[in-house]
Amino acid sequence: MPAHVLLHICCGPCAIYPLRKLKSQGYEVTALFFNPNIHPLKEYLLRAEAAETVTEAEQVRLIRLDKEYNPTDYLRTTVYREEQRCLLCYQRRMERTRNIACKGGFDYFSTSLLFSKHQKHSLLESLGQSLNSSKCGFLYQDFRSGWRQGRSQAREMGIYMQNYCGCIYSEFERFQKELKIS
Repeated sequence: MPAHVLLHICCGPCAIYPLRKLKSQGYEVTALFFNPNIHPLKEYLLRAEAAETVTEAEQVRLIRLDKEYNPTDYLRTTVYREEQRCLLCYQRRMERTRNIACKGGFDYFSTSLLFSKHQKHSLLESLGQSLNSSKCGFLYQDFRSGWRQGRSQAREMGIYMQNYCGCIYSEFERFQKELKIS
């Protein structure tokens, strides 16, 4: 019987390679879309739709926690702690993934954040290891080797590809050069 993995996915493009890799290794994968950090709501909806497209194509069940999308809670957690915002964001999403995995009888939990070369990989790995549970463990895999392949497949599928991590802070950092400040 294959081991069951609950894979937190942040978006469609970052999910393709990890889903395919885990399935090729014999895991039975279920995807979880839980991303209260994404700003604005329209962006959240575009990413959720892309996640649905990918999971349907990969024949993987998707759990969407839209009822838990609350950017106010995310901002309350991060305001005045902006230097730690990535840790706080990762922690919230990975803890929720682990809790659902443990309650749902999964053997492991993981995250597609481990695919992106733009994420703080060592922080994700250490956080995941700290969340290990006797009921379900953190499945660490460095998916970055599939970066180009996953991005190429996302373009071929015609799914939405975002150009910032997701939160209001990362959106500002990505586009602040467009401000006309003299």
